[in-house]
Amino acid sequence: MFNYLKTAVLMAGIVALFMAIGAVLGGRQGMFIALLIACGMNFFSYWYSDQMVLKMYNAREVDAVSAPRFYAIVADLAGRAGLPMPRVYLIDEASPNAFATGRDPENAAVAATTGILGILTERELRGVMAHELAHVQHRDILISTISATMAGAISMLANFAMFFGGRDSEGRPANPIAGLLVMFLAPIAASLIQMAISRAREFEADRGGAEISGDPQALASALEKIHRYAQGMPLHTTEAHPETAQMMIMNPLSGGGLSGLFSTHPSTEERIARLMEMQRSGVYPV
Repeated sequence: MFNYLKTAVLMAGIVALFMAIGAVLGGRQGMFIALLIACGMNFFSYWYSDQMVLKMYNAREVDAVSAPRFYAIVADLAGRAGLPMPRVYLIDEASPNAFATGRDPENAAVAATTGILGILTERELRGVMAHELAHVQHRDILISTISATMAGAISMLANFAMFFGGRDSEGRPANPIAGLLVMFLAPIAASLIQMAISRAREFEADRGGAEISGDPQALASALEKIHRYAQGMPLHTTEAHPETAQMMIMNPLSGGGLSGLFSTHPSTEERIARLMEMQRSGVYPV
């Protein structure tokens, strides 16, 4: 419950920040235009982000014939979670990772690298895919898409401020100091909020995945193994498209997630500790 509340507050914060920047750059009219731009960008991302990401990673769709073990695991977990069967994809990459995408549970897809299938036991793989299905169940793909789009739009507006300056509601040049603050601080603030949202959703997906699989220790074991294997083995496509890093079960750019405010994921150690506490007590600590 705490992570849901935290996410709601952060989402409200990033929208408010976006509108405030629009107001600084163009007064009320600028704020309205900024909001329209954000809505348009979110609409496009909502409908097409899944296709873009799967194509970006050259993911190939599989079924019960082409990948029977993997497909059967996803099908069983989807049934346990009460979710429609998602489309299932494999990515030919040695780096161990997995992600979920799609605008809603009826149009969801889950993907895993061949590397993760090679290093995990079936029990551990169930833990990982349960985590991804929890993202689907919680509609985290939509939340992360909106937060990433808003953060990108804020950076775009800050760039406009750099080249064109701002205007107040009367069309007069805005306060230059306010413009400078927007230009330099707004993208940082937006990134901080986006990363905080991502970390909160990862904790919730860990909890939800453990409940779906009924085996918190399996996910903890998988995270420890992925962390160990991923050191020095980044996901190559993600190096060229870092905006997709937050989708993965573990940050593929750092082999285990950066610590601190600019991390897309909580530390692996903290995630494992929470899961093991859930294994012992049956309650996921907030």
